Amino acid sequence: MSPIGDSHIVRNYDAELDRLRQMIGRMGGQAEAQLRSALEAMTERDSDAAALVVAGDHEIDDYDAQVNDLTVRLLALRAPVADDLRTVLTALKVSAELERIADLAANVAKRTLVMNQAAAVPASRAAIRMGWVVVDRIKRVLDAYLAYDAEAALDVWKGDHEVDDLYSSLFREILTYMMEDPRTITASTHLMFVAKNLERCGDHATNIAEMTCYLVSGRPLRQDRPKHDTSSITGEG
Repeated sequence: MSPIGDSHIVRNYDAELDRLRQMIGRMGGQAEAQLRSALEAMTERDSDAAALVVAGDHEIDDYDAQVNDLTVRLLALRAPVADDLRTVLTALKVSAELERIADLAANVAKRTLVMNQAAAVPASRAAIRMGWVVVDRIKRVLDAYLAYDAEAALDVWKGDHEVDDLYSSLFREILTYMMEDPRTITASTHLMFVAKNLERCGDHATNIAEMTCYLVSGRPLRQDRPKHDTSSITGEG
């Protein structure tokens, strides 16, 4: 039988790992909520709501700092190994991905503030639809991470191309509006940045899916990511 002191240490260690998981869950929920709110503000052309999203970005930064502090504590004082080490390191990486999603949501809100000063660009509706697809991917991958569900995470990972396809289609649509009506160039340019921010949020969701698969299996995914958008990799159309 283990000494009482050892049992106490194990219980504290388990509690800290559980606390870390809960912190990632709360942080993920907040990041998802930020993106939802940014899309709702964009839909309603609500500048006050968009400003609240921008102002709320610091809350995610606070969560990220707390996760960093706890992971450093666990690594320094507990020296985790094997599954526990993967849990701690994955949490640290997922936190960084969530912090970036929240930053991108704030960027969408900032662009909304500018776009609201001009007439609405028809392509905004397509951007918003794309955004809700991304929100769904974030929700699904967070559920998979918290449930240690590698199969669900892999399903999100395999769907990475869906957002790429939507982004490519939207990019062409925005360019068409700009060429047909030069008066829309300023608003359309901001909408392009919105679309790219949403596409990047989708990429971060895919990154979390990869991390979740590694967390559960202990093996990195060896397949090439199913990515259709190569505009950032090559100069080809």
